[in-house]
Amino acid sequence: MAGRAPLTGTTATDRPGLELSAGTVRLRVSAEAGGRICSLVVDDRELLVTSGIDAIHWGSYPMAPFAGRVRDGRFAFRGRQYELPRTMPPHAIHGVVFDRPWDVVDACTLAIELADPWPFAGRVVQRFALEPDGLDVTMELSADEPMPAALGWHPWFRRRLGGPDAAPVELRLDAAHMLPRDPDGIAGRELVEPTPGPWDDCFTDLRQPPRLVWPGVLALEITSSGDYWVVFNEQPDAVCVEPQTEPPNELNHRPHVIEPGDPLVAEMHWRWWRPEARG
Repeated sequence: MAGRAPLTGTTATDRPGLELSAGTVRLRVSAEAGGRICSLVVDDRELLVTSGIDAIHWGSYPMAPFAGRVRDGRFAFRGRQYELPRTMPPHAIHGVVFDRPWDVVDACTLAIELADPWPFAGRVVQRFALEPDGLDVTMELSADEPMPAALGWHPWFRRRLGGPDAAPVELRLDAAHMLPRDPDGIAGRELVEPTPGPWDDCFTDLRQPPRLVWPGVLALEITSSGDYWVVFNEQPDAVCVEPQTEPPNELNHRPHVIEPGDPLVAEMHWRWWRPEARG
């Protein structure tokens, strides 16, 4: 996401959320701060950026009912024109639930009702399951009326674990295709061979799941039910690997449409291990 600001400023509040643990792993999910994972600690090391200049720039947050940019904050659906707030001018970005409080349903579940500025009624539910070697997150979007929709997550992983002198993370991405951006920063629909990074780009047709390797410390692999991945690794402090069910700006192309009684469901899975565990 070109032009993002340095990672300083806001963080999670102390209001109720979810706290899960498994072995040496501790997970905190903030209901107040947009239903986001605000902390993931493995072996006493924090994996996520835990503060940012605004709600876009930290943690790992849900993107719903659209993911990524929407050109000029505008789209049409079934003959009507709609306009969204331009949360990253001149575009809308990352949905409408990542900066609103969610409701705690139970010890592993959060939910939120879709409301203004999204023009369609529905509900988003997230469920979290933690194990000593992994995290599973499921997001379900149910519609009260037909609507275009996409789901995704936006994790901000720390580039270094263990201080400024630690080796930076290695991102291993093996994708057959990339959707190159136009001068406005919007991903097109032409599929091309990926160019060398750094990136703020959308990829698809992955040959292997994306992997983050902090040398000598930890490796983390991400899988998802979505077919698209936005990778942002242009900042010195963080790397973002964002699974999505649709590419950015799909509201203006051929969006997936959900109907009442037929929800859209997305899954994201993180698996981690110590380097010595797999050689």
